[in-house]
Amino acid sequence: MKDHKIQKLTLAGALAALTTVATLLIQIPSPTKGYINTGDVLVNLSAWILGPLYGGAAAGIGSALADLISGYTVYAPATLLIKAGMAAVSYFVYKRLSQNRKSFFAQLAGAVAAEIIMIFGYAVFAGVLYGSLSSALLSVPENIIQGVFGAAVSAAVYELVRRRGTRLNVL
Repeated sequence: MKDHKIQKLTLAGALAALTTVATLLIQIPSPTKGYINTGDVLVNLSAWILGPLYGGAAAGIGSALADLISGYTVYAPATLLIKAGMAAVSYFVYKRLSQNRKSFFAQLAGAVAAEIIMIFGYAVFAGVLYGSLSSALLSVPENIIQGVFGAAVSAAVYELVRRRGTRLNVL
């Protein structure tokens, strides 16, 4: 049992690092002082591989660390909470739906639910940070673009990782 926890913690650390790298790899600045990135792919993968606790920690810490490294320090606390919440929602939707449906549909639904959390989470944060409803609404279109990409790619990549991981007896 202790070895399993160490293995999970080690994998969470690796996924947090990969989340940071994926977020930093491609950053397209947005008009609302944020950026569109590929980190959401790893947010969902972390959730599906590790579950809501370890996956949420990997997603939140990795994404917040990318904000700190990129100079978006003011976003880091919100990112930590939003990305951890995304991972938890993604995991629970995936688990619930995968009992009755094909795995890919459940993954896609989980990812879409997570991206909805991201869109609303950053809109609320922007509204509070800038004290303006218009600022909050400005962040929505760019986050929808990021969300569509993140949901589609994470569901497709997970199938590849799952198949390979099962064959290697890792996941």
